[in-house]
Amino acid sequence: MTTPLRIGFALTGSFCTFAVVLPIIEELVARGCTVTPILSEHAGTLDTRFGASAAWRRSLRDVTGNSIIDSIQAAEPVGPKKLFDVLAVAPCTGNTLAKLAHGITDTPVTMAVKSHLRSERPVVLAVSTNDALAGSAANLGTLLNRRLYYFVPLRQDAPRAKPRSLVADMARLPDTLDAALAGRQLQPILLAPGEG
Repeated sequence: MTTPLRIGFALTGSFCTFAVVLPIIEELVARGCTVTPILSEHAGTLDTRFGASAAWRRSLRDVTGNSIIDSIQAAEPVGPKKLFDVLAVAPCTGNTLAKLAHGITDTPVTMAVKSHLRSERPVVLAVSTNDALAGSAANLGTLLNRRLYYFVPLRQDAPRAKPRSLVADMARLPDTLDAALAGRQLQPILLAPGEG
């Protein structure tokens, strides 16, 4: 990443991934990027075994220094005002993949993506879903074939225990952002499987 970027960073409900994503956000901020958190309704309000929503919200505000976009109304101006150079959805759940593939804009995240794409700017998806090679496979394929969508390289995280699950390699997110801004997909998209 050579120049400071304005990054919209959307989180959806793969709660187990939040602890992996937060250090990536810290790294981007340390590089001089302006990062604005965007939360789906579930990501922003549900307390889970992975932490309380209020604690995650506080951490995101503290790390980025920015307010959280957490309503459809607040997400709508993303495109018209050209708020971001690139928008990342990390983690991107199977539910969000489906909505993006079918043009459904009923969450702050999907509205932010729709609005951002209106300005012909790249969207980076970091998939994290247990059904990527099952129910979500068609949606994954649709978005792989759609302009302005780029994917963080991904792998089967536990091929024996969860044979249909795929998870993005979050450490490759900064390089994927760079590649997307240059109009290319970081390769390889599919990585060797993890343990399991």
